[in-house]
Amino acid sequence: MGEIRSNSGAPGKRGGGSMMAMVYDTYGTPEVLRIEQVEIPEPKDQEVLIEVHAASVNSWDWDLLRGKPYINRIGAFRSPRYRILGADIAGKVVKVGAAATKFKLGDEVFGDLSGCGWGGFAEYVCAAETSLTPKPATLSFVEAAAIPQAAVLALQGLRDNGHLQQGQQVLINGAGGGVGTFAIQYAKLHGAEVTGVDNAGKLEMLQAVGADYVLDYTQDDFTKTGKKYDLILDVVGSRSIFALKRALRNNGTYVMIGGPTPRILLNLLCSPLISLFEKKKIAVLIHKPNHNDQLLWKEYAEAGKILPVIDRQYPLREAAQAVRDIGEGSVKGKTVVNMKL
Repeated sequence: MGEIRSNSGAPGKRGGGSMMAMVYDTYGTPEVLRIEQVEIPEPKDQEVLIEVHAASVNSWDWDLLRGKPYINRIGAFRSPRYRILGADIAGKVVKVGAAATKFKLGDEVFGDLSGCGWGGFAEYVCAAETSLTPKPATLSFVEAAAIPQAAVLALQGLRDNGHLQQGQQVLINGAGGGVGTFAIQYAKLHGAEVTGVDNAGKLEMLQAVGADYVLDYTQDDFTKTGKKYDLILDVVGSRSIFALKRALRNNGTYVMIGGPTPRILLNLLCSPLISLFEKKKIAVLIHKPNHNDQLLWKEYAEAGKILPVIDRQYPLREAAQAVRDIGEGSVKGKTVVNMKL
C-alpha cells in the first residue's frame, strides 16, 4: 500500500484542499482498502469539521468492510454505503457549520460517528455536533478515540439491559476486546465479582484490568463448569442459548452484544419462552450512540476510574492492518489509528 502525503494543511474558511483517507469501493478483505487523496469535506449547518488525531477500530468496521452479515448491505448491496470507515474518533474542531453552536474552533472532542456517516479513517471528517463530546482533559487523543463505541456498548449491556447490581456474579464472554475490557472495569467499579473468558494470550491482561477469575475458552467451557451467574455479557456469541441458560441463575440475565446472525435470531425467538418458563431473561443489545453515556465515560476517565486498554497503534498508511487485526481477533483491548505517526 503506497503512501500519499497530504499537501493541504488545515482547510480555510472557504473549504477546499485535499486529505489522506483510507477508502474502499467494494466489499472484501483488508486488501481492498487503499490510501487515497480525497477532497476535505465541508460541514453542513449543524456539523463541525474535525482534524482527526486518532480513530479506533471496531468489529463493526470489519463487518462493514466484508459486507457480512448481509443485513449490513441493506440499501447498499453492490457497493459500500460508506466509502471511508471509522466511527470512533478524537481530534480538534477546525471549522464550524453555520448553525452549529456547541463547539468552537480549537475545541478537542471525541465521539461515535456511526450515526452520522462514519469517515474517521481520514485526516479530516465532518460530524454532527450532537455526536461529539469534549475530550477528557486527562487523556490523550489516542486514549479518547478508544472509548466511544466499545465503552457505550459495555455500559448499555451491563447497566441498561443487564441491570447490574452490587455483589452480583458476572461473566463476560469475549472479555479481551474493547467492549470486554471496559465491561470488566465498569462491573468491578459497581461491586460485582467478574469472570472473564477469552483465549490464553489475553488472560493476564484481563486480570490486570480487574477480573477476579479468568477462563481460557479453548480449555474450559463455562457453560459446563456447573457455576451459575447472575449476569452474562456475551461479546462473541460462541455458545448456543440452550447451553448458556445452564450457566444462568434463576432470575439471571443474558445479554448478547455480538455474534453470528443465526444465533442472534435464535436468541430473539427463544427469549420469550425462556423468560416465561425458566425465569431467565435473554436480551440482544442494539447499539445506540448516546451523548449522555459518552459524558459519563468522560467523567470516569477524568477521575481515573476506568481507562481504555490500547494494544496497538498504526499510522493511517497502515490502517488496513489495524482492521485485519480486529478480524483475526488478536487484539487485547483496542487498536487505534494514530494520524500523527
